[in-house]
Amino acid sequence: MPDAGLSYRAAVSKFSALTVLVAGDFMLDRFIHGKVNRVSPEAPIPVLSHGRDNVMLGGAGNVVANVAALGGRAVPVTVIGDDEAGVQLRRLFDARRVSHDGIISSAARSTTRKTRFVAQQQQLLRFDEEVVAELTEADRRAVVAAFAAELPRADIVILSDYGKGALAGGVAAELIALCRAAGKPVLVDPKGKDYGIYRGATAVTPNRKELGEATGLPTGSDAEVEAAGRLLRETCALDFVLATRSEEGMSVVEAGRTLHMPTKARAVFDVSGAGDTVIAAFALALAAGCATDMAAEIANAAAGIVVGKPGTAQTDPDELLGSLSATDRSDGPSDRVGIARLAAAWRAEGLKVGFTNGCFDILHVGHVAQLEDAKSRCDRLVVGLNTDASVKRNKGEGRPVNNEDDRARLLLALKAVDAVVLFDEETPLDLIKAVMPDLLVKGADYTVDRVVGADFVLSRGGEVHLSPIVAGRSTTATLKKIVSLG
Repeated sequence: MPDAGLSYRAAVSKFSALTVLVAGDFMLDRFIHGKVNRVSPEAPIPVLSHGRDNVMLGGAGNVVANVAALGGRAVPVTVIGDDEAGVQLRRLFDARRVSHDGIISSAARSTTRKTRFVAQQQQLLRFDEEVVAELTEADRRAVVAAFAAELPRADIVILSDYGKGALAGGVAAELIALCRAAGKPVLVDPKGKDYGIYRGATAVTPNRKELGEATGLPTGSDAEVEAAGRLLRETCALDFVLATRSEEGMSVVEAGRTLHMPTKARAVFDVSGAGDTVIAAFALALAAGCATDMAAEIANAAAGIVVGKPGTAQTDPDELLGSLSATDRSDGPSDRVGIARLAAAWRAEGLKVGFTNGCFDILHVGHVAQLEDAKSRCDRLVVGLNTDASVKRNKGEGRPVNNEDDRARLLLALKAVDAVVLFDEETPLDLIKAVMPDLLVKGADYTVDRVVGADFVLSRGGEVHLSPIVAGRSTTATLKKIVSLG
């Protein structure tokens, strides 16, 4: 059952204890990078001067890579070719410390390899080496046996169908039946027009185009996506449908409700493998105890990160929490190690990180104005919050009025604040050095030379901003007014 009180941070922290069984079409994604400076004299085509090669896990392999990158334990099960590409595939799993005992090499199959030629960040050509065919009877029996052997340890199952034949000819239906009998949720990334082959799965995750093709219905608007999703859910006996909608986000169609979520992507660089990220993150979140809407929010955030990266990419828990933090208002303060990783993930994403600090006891409009001013100058704002003990040392007996957990929760309820971290030291200098902000903000009752950490931030090319003070608004003034009222 979903945990209604689960926060994003608590959900993501559970990923490392979860096992995801992944079956389907595994392949290699090869990227050949170079430069184009001329057109061939032999034909009107560009000449690519070779630079470097990258080989990555593709297809269902990218689902495994995403699960592993997010901290989960991924267990791949499939049949691949007994060939050089298959050897490369196993080496890539070894590099990620993913066991591939459930992968069967067969002389009857060929390992799919897709080679993309790239110049100046632009794909020029894709060259596919593959043979699309159903499994032989011997290979089918072997993969079903391997799947059944791994199933008891799995928390959730993903079937990743790329239409290469590993799940064709009734294999998908057989694996779904095993999952249902074992009480394991199973999500399917589908292919083709006949979704009847996935009947009885927990959910399918088509994109908008695939949803339209599977149902024969238009999928341009929210209402049309909902209608198509409901038809698919009913005809295929699914618990729900998760439809990805490119730049418009995604939709979850359940029996009694439909949720439409806008995309969290800031800039789209490459959509390769985004669907693999969605189903991997969604599966982990669902297995962690998230309700479908929360799991979809997590998957949406993960997809928004990877489409901003070149090639077949993944994200990790720190990046994911960085993207989710603006939405998640249920968490208490972060720990110092976590906030340092979070700030680093934000910077890696190209975001400007700001920092300010204070007691924030009895939150008032002056506090809010300063925080909003700070956030207007950065993408993510971290607030260093004095512990109760340090407030008492600085302010005297009777302070703080509100304890540190309450003060942190109130700050996190503000739209301007992305993260809160406690500090107990005399000054926040060590915390500032851990966060390494691009922007340091204090009130205008300070001067730059008196701002703790200013030298450190400026030495790194950052900036220091003195935020205007709202006259007559302070915790001390508020307390005096309360006392005057008796």
